[in-house]
Amino acid sequence: MGSIVAVCVSTKKGVAKKPVGQGVLATQHGIEGDAHAGPWHRQVSLLSWQAITAFKARGAKVADGCFGENLIVDGIDLAALPVGTRLAGREFLLEVTQIGKECHSHCQIFHTMGECIMPTQGIFTRVLRGGTVRPGDSLDILPAQPVVEAHS
Repeated sequence: MGSIVAVCVSTKKGVAKKPVGQGVLATQHGIEGDAHAGPWHRQVSLLSWQAITAFKARGAKVADGCFGENLIVDGIDLAALPVGTRLAGREFLLEVTQIGKECHSHCQIFHTMGECIMPTQGIFTRVLRGGTVRPGDSLDILPAQPVVEAHS
């Protein structure tokens, strides 16, 4: 089990997100008011607090949301989760859709540090069941659900 450390949003793509007191996850959409929300597979991004802390220990001066992450999570090795894994909060349910992403334009963090952790440590999810998410909420790992194929 892990816990939510921070909830971050931005109203524009391509900029750092800012921490907010809570977020509302909308089913099959993402965090209300976030620029990356919508009907696609990368509705909510997550990054582990441990990965951010290790990056800071190498000299990075980063704040919550600087990598474009929506949720910072403590206690779960997010990058080790297989696609399809489900993450359950008190009210919400997320499903892992992608591990990492290519950094096409090399963000400011990359230009300063020579690397960015989001491409290898960040994960993306879609919202299966919406609800409120707040710092301090617990997050449980649930196994992926098998795909049920229709038989004719």
